Amino acid sequence: QVQLVESGGGSVQAGGSLRLSCAASGAIGDTNYMAWFRQAPGKEREAVAAFSTDTGLTPYSDSVRDRFVISQDNAKNTVDLQMNSLKPEDTAMYYCAAGRLRYLWSWNDASQYSYWGQGTQVTVSS
Repeated sequence: QVQLVESGGGSVQAGGSLRLSCAASGAIGDTNYMAWFRQAPGKEREAVAAFSTDTGLTPYSDSVRDRFVISQDNAKNTVDLQMNSLKPEDTAMYYCAAGRLRYLWSWNDASQYSYWGQGTQVTVSS
């Protein structure tokens, strides 16, 4: 089992920044990808970014590329999401996920991830 706990959400004005952190514990070695997903009210869960612990690859969704940066802090055992130039459409509940994926191209498929955190709310006002 892997436990994931998110932190760092909050409210910010458009153009601002937030940093989310996902603390992982347990059988982390069973996974090779950690990712951030988000879900806005009335919308489907959307992949934001992922980190491959095997290769260091970091795929991003088109909607956040060049604004968000995902990184791993080995000392703290966290995967962080630095969010810059935030927009009102970034408002959502953000979830951390972990899983063992066979293919990079499946990184944005939520069904590939076995472990999920409880989520942290991000609200961006215009």
